[in-house]
Amino acid sequence: MADEIITNKPPELVDKTEKKQPAQVTRELYVNTATGGGIEIALLEDKKLVEIQQDQLNSSFSIGDIVLARLQKVLPGLNAAFVDIGFQKNGFLHYSDLGSQIRSVQKYTNMAIAGQATGDLANFKIEPETYKTGRIGNVFSKRDPVLVQITKEPISTKGHRLSCDISLAGRYVVLIPFKNEINISKKITSGDERKRLLRLVESIRPKNFGVIVRTVAEGKTVADLHEDIETMSKKWNEMSTALKDATSPRKVLSEMDKTSTMLRDMLNPSFNKIVVTSKEMFDDIRTYISRIAPDKESIVQLYSGKTPLFDQFDITRQIKSTFGKTVNLDSGAYLIIEHTEALHVVDVNSGHKMGNDDNMEGNAMKVNMEAAEEIARQLRLRDIGGIIVIDFIDVRNPENKRILNNAMMNFMKADKARHTILPLSKFGIMQITRQRVKPQINIVTSETCPTCNGTGLIGPSILLSDDIEKKLEHLITKQNQKKITLFVHPYLESYFKQGILFSSIQWKWRRKYGQWVTIDSSESNPINEYHFYDKNGEEIEVEAK
Repeated sequence: MADEIITNKPPELVDKTEKKQPAQVTRELYVNTATGGGIEIALLEDKKLVEIQQDQLNSSFSIGDIVLARLQKVLPGLNAAFVDIGFQKNGFLHYSDLGSQIRSVQKYTNMAIAGQATGDLANFKIEPETYKTGRIGNVFSKRDPVLVQITKEPISTKGHRLSCDISLAGRYVVLIPFKNEINISKKITSGDERKRLLRLVESIRPKNFGVIVRTVAEGKTVADLHEDIETMSKKWNEMSTALKDATSPRKVLSEMDKTSTMLRDMLNPSFNKIVVTSKEMFDDIRTYISRIAPDKESIVQLYSGKTPLFDQFDITRQIKSTFGKTVNLDSGAYLIIEHTEALHVVDVNSGHKMGNDDNMEGNAMKVNMEAAEEIARQLRLRDIGGIIVIDFIDVRNPENKRILNNAMMNFMKADKARHTILPLSKFGIMQITRQRVKPQINIVTSETCPTCNGTGLIGPSILLSDDIEKKLEHLITKQNQKKITLFVHPYLESYFKQGILFSSIQWKWRRKYGQWVTIDSSESNPINEYHFYDKNGEEIEVEAK
């Protein structure tokens, strides 16, 4: 049986999921300053659009901002509270998001407001940790000032998601106040490298600050790590200064914009181009790049062409072809992506791909593999979060199911959002949960119909030919026009030309007006629009009667 399974496994699937080593991916970032002061950010991997972000520069709050907030209402049943952060909707703070050091956070906040604390925590006495099973009503009193960090943007009717587990993210490390732990990213697998980083960070870590070493810190020197920690420490000092005599609600520390955040989190040797349209943004990004990666400064380019940036680099076409309910695949298969209140549903359809071939299992796997790669891209591109249910084409072979499951996990590796993938069920359903931190990207790709202007209605078609003939008569008899060309939709062209021998409407016009009216058409012309042109090809305007 085992031999049979191996024999039935399509060779190209084995190569794609098990043997083939991933090639180096080239990444290009395009930053377009949009009308209205916003910024559009597009990330391409091997010329293929994988992420698009929209950053409103006038936005009040961003993920990572730290706010001195005010407790508004405790919800004992949910073990949570609504918190006023100065936004139109109150933020949501659950007990599980308080963090184990909430007592230290509250103590330090009150001391900083009173001017009794500085950014240096070396002499600060850390309070005992709280229990994970406590009640939020026992931690806060009504109207207490609360230091919170924004972890999720407002989604639908929900306000910001908040946390009291404060952290400051740098390029190589994340600084966590009121802790004395060092954690290394699990993606750094080398035991020697983990020990080296642990030793270096321990030698430069400020007292009473915990540190998480990020994946990009692998191979970096102690100077790189120290500079990053110093930058985060300065931010903490700025926040401490802003807390003095502060009244809630008030933002005390701002996270950097999305462009800088993406660069901080994603910049690596595979980035080979960053193109921006704003001179100010160009200078800011170039300065930032020169600080975090001096050898990559030359990849930043200022775009000054007349063609819109996204049009010039084929991004607009990719957006139009990618967003929407239906997503077509190269093979002719397609995806249907629908959103419900509770989850997202993705249906994989083979189209004509599985038409005449007897190898149904192999064909189903080819479609599923192509679909899995595109689905991973779609989740990232649209920033779909929550529960995702995927209905793949049924395959019977357990080994093929394993291959598909492994392939999906490989395709999702590039996704920075936390996610969990469950194996295919016996019904061919795959379930995925993906971290949701901001609203799903939703770009409308449909356009208003030029014929009905979106109403779904046009004028009575039976009167259209009468209207054309009245205007034609006016042009010939009143305006003395000669050699007229009538430009219409192909349906109307057929209507005017149909008939036996000389009985068509076009021949009737010839006998009536004594001249031949040329009729031309185009499918791009709306069915209820028509135009008259003279012998020079210039459009003729019908004078008022």
